[in-house]
Amino acid sequence: MQSLDLLDRLVAFPTVSADTNLSLIDFVGDYLLRRGFEVHRIADDTGTKAGLFARTGPLGPGGVMLSAHSDVVPTAGQAWTSDPFQLRRDGDRLFGRGTTDMKGFLASALALADRLTGRPLREPLKLSISWDEEVGCLGIPQMLRHLGPTIGAPRLCIVGEPTSMQVATGHKGKASLRATCRGEAGHSAMAPDYINALYLAADFITGVREIQAELARTGARDEGYAVPHSTVHVGRMQGGTALNIVPEQAVIDLEYRHVAAESSEAIEDRLREAARRADPGKAGCGVSLERLGGYPGLDHPSDADCVREGVTLSGHAQTIKVGYGTEAGHFAAAGIPTIICGPGSMDQGHIADEFLSRDQLAACDAFMDRLADRLVSGA
Repeated sequence: MQSLDLLDRLVAFPTVSADTNLSLIDFVGDYLLRRGFEVHRIADDTGTKAGLFARTGPLGPGGVMLSAHSDVVPTAGQAWTSDPFQLRRDGDRLFGRGTTDMKGFLASALALADRLTGRPLREPLKLSISWDEEVGCLGIPQMLRHLGPTIGAPRLCIVGEPTSMQVATGHKGKASLRATCRGEAGHSAMAPDYINALYLAADFITGVREIQAELARTGARDEGYAVPHSTVHVGRMQGGTALNIVPEQAVIDLEYRHVAAESSEAIEDRLREAARRADPGKAGCGVSLERLGGYPGLDHPSDADCVREGVTLSGHAQTIKVGYGTEAGHFAAAGIPTIICGPGSMDQGHIADEFLSRDQLAACDAFMDRLADRLVSGA
């Protein structure tokens, strides 16, 4: 099958992260089995999500892995001009949820699998398709525990997030946290006699802003990023029940994203110190921090072997770093040389009328053809 036909099929699966992805995994697993791939399905704990590892060619470790996630972001509240789960072709643009992030890459990888059917490979082609990447890279850490016992670790992993087919050598690491601020409930007429949880939250947020200012002023820097320093960000706060009740609890959701040279542990220690400073010194009251999730960063020197190979395959000499996070950090943390390279731009993803251009899909297909030549020749 051609990549455009496959993209049409993949977009039609409404694999929003909050919903099941099993219909897409069923389709892809069957597609690969019929082309001679060894396929290993890995289910999540609920049984409503699954991913897969697949291999064709020689057994064992080594080879090249193409990595994609199956889930997409929601369309609710967005003003689409057509059905987001039906591919719409308009000139050079292919509209649909996930076309750029990242079913275009997956379609091209599956088309490559079709073209390789029956060809003798000197090293294996491996595929990884995960779940719940869009909500914090939740699926791939569970899947990686099964990689060695199934198809074996590759010598190179290519994560196909949108980079306009340039090789991305790095992204920041991330952690998300929740701060729970506990005060005392009481009548607002006697407010000074009680600990107001929203005041604790405000004191903690002031501390967070001070950390951010210090990171921008004296923290480690990497000029490869649009924001060259580590960041902390408060994204959500809720608290209180009524105007005439002193708030007993407030909850803050926050994150930090760090460059490779900045210790994530040091940033987290500073956040915990900000929580301690907001403590009013009364039993049962204070600010506690809980880590919700995150992913490791990615950072390769431009002369790394995996980068050089990716540049050859992509045809773009210029490498980049990306501001968004990917599963590449997890693969790299598992000891697998990993780069990011895929069709489209993230500027086109996550929005109403998300689209991928035909020329970007063709460029990805050309990348896959060059990879096929390497896998066949062993060069």
